[in-house]
Amino acid sequence: MEIITAILLYAGVGFVAQMIDGALGMAYGVSSNTFLLSVGVQPKLASACVHLAETFTTGVSGLSHWRLGNVDKELFKKLILPGILGAVVGAYILTQIDGNVIKPWISGYLLIMGIIILVKAIRHSGEHNEVTSHISLTGLVGGFFDAIGGGGWGPIVTTTLVARGKHPRFAIGSVNSSEFFITFSQSVVFLFTLSSDLLSNWTIIVGLLLGGVIAAPFAAIIAKKLPVKVLMGMVGLLIIGLS
Repeated sequence: MEIITAILLYAGVGFVAQMIDGALGMAYGVSSNTFLLSVGVQPKLASACVHLAETFTTGVSGLSHWRLGNVDKELFKKLILPGILGAVVGAYILTQIDGNVIKPWISGYLLIMGIIILVKAIRHSGEHNEVTSHISLTGLVGGFFDAIGGGGWGPIVTTTLVARGKHPRFAIGSVNSSEFFITFSQSVVFLFTLSSDLLSNWTIIVGLLLGGVIAAPFAAIIAKKLPVKVLMGMVGLLIIGLS
């Protein structure tokens, strides 16, 4: 009975986190990781559990966004390889040091980006610029901090793209779709380095996975239907709050 209760609790956390992530392109990892840390799970184990579950949720979410036409294929391609590289390096480093050391720096960056997005939402005229430069670098940084901080691919990459003028719908869809490959890469590293700890905490992984998979298709529909200005405002407020 205790096992079922634990799975349902983590499923609830995963459902809420994925609704936010799928609709706004960010925060599954940050939301889930914050909850796990608050109940005493170690940072590296929390990040590992979240990313193992997120491998499945991002797969469903990415497919949903792809089928709904939310994905910019060129942007998707430019994000994958740098994101994987950053994720693998970050995951390995996290198993060796305390990721909390650099979290304040991530928070500061996100606060600034959230403010920029809010300003752009207020001034939004319906036009969008084509983002072509520094996409690979953004993916590299996003993948690295996603692993180190237990979440951050969406907040860093989606935030940067939207702040630089990318249409929120396509930024969110492309980032969510590419996230599967980033989380899968991290999960492989975590499985090799923390396998015994992960096995003893399987209820966390299963719960987060179930809740996230159920929420993913609904969240993708929300991302497609919400007006651009509303999406930008919500992303900006969410980022400021998380940071």
